[in-house]
Amino acid sequence: MKTLLVTGGAGFIGSNFVDYVFKKYDDYRIIVLDMLTYAGDIDNIPPEARNSDRFEFWYGDVNNLDLVSDLVGRSEIVVHFAAETHVARSLYSQRVFFVTDVLGTQSVANAVLKHSARIERFIHISTSEVYGTALYEPMDEDHPLNPSTPYAAAKAGADRLVYSYIASHDIPAVIIRPFNNYGPRQHLEKLIPRFITSCILGEPLTIHGDGTAARDWIHAMDTARAVDLAIQAPKERVIGQIFNIGTGQSYTVLEIAHIITRAFNMEKGNYSFIPERFGQVQKHIAASGKAEETLGFSPEIAFDVGLQETIDWYKAHQALWSKQLPLRSVPIKTKDGRVVWY
Repeated sequence: MKTLLVTGGAGFIGSNFVDYVFKKYDDYRIIVLDMLTYAGDIDNIPPEARNSDRFEFWYGDVNNLDLVSDLVGRSEIVVHFAAETHVARSLYSQRVFFVTDVLGTQSVANAVLKHSARIERFIHISTSEVYGTALYEPMDEDHPLNPSTPYAAAKAGADRLVYSYIASHDIPAVIIRPFNNYGPRQHLEKLIPRFITSCILGEPLTIHGDGTAARDWIHAMDTARAVDLAIQAPKERVIGQIFNIGTGQSYTVLEIAHIITRAFNMEKGNYSFIPERFGQVQKHIAASGKAEETLGFSPEIAFDVGLQETIDWYKAHQALWSKQLPLRSVPIKTKDGRVVWY
């Protein structure tokens, strides 16, 4: 039985990955390390997994070097999701993003190096935000890194840090750059759950700028499957490689708002427009040919199907997400001294 360490496994994408792997493999022991910040919740991990003797949870920080080293030293596979991830919050509270995303990644990478004789695969979860606004579309893995927010800059630093350990120390790492994820259990600070819960609560949908910013949306379970494929792929094909995980299709913020209000049979246009968020990425579409050719990955969950599943989950689980309502937005001070809640 192999042991799989998942940092940030009580977060949104991490918990989806834990759920996917637990159900697919009965010969994996899963260790989750999570700080349970505002965006993490042990209830994100299904009870079937939590109550299994194949599951072990550790409450802790990825910057706890001794703890990380101990857990990595017990594992064959490490998947590193743990990070601060919200763009607007990075404008409000910048430093913690660099402490968690960069220094936390260094502590995990260093533990992988220390226990390299045991570690078979280290999957680092980066993000498409490291690219910034597309200079060309679709964006492939060679697109320049032009992070435009503190969050994106911190993730770019972590991404390149892992690459430096690959180049310098030959650690068995793979870098995954998912595009915009959505699905059940996502925190209300993110766009799709914020729109859905606003519809449930009868509120106007808050839109940044004119709503024309476009994103490539991929379901979190598709991302989980892609990560699993990177774990199972022949070592010589993936070690040291970077893979975009996306769909190759994009929807604007305004299109998403229209689709969700239509799903609730609400009148289109019940929107509240606020100034554009600082550092907004305007165009963002994945070139995913490398993942398809090397990993055999292509998305399986159509956007309309995945979005309806997500809407149904939020309708059915208001008791779980209502405690997040005060955390949906943060105050950002503009250059002229005004405060806007993003």
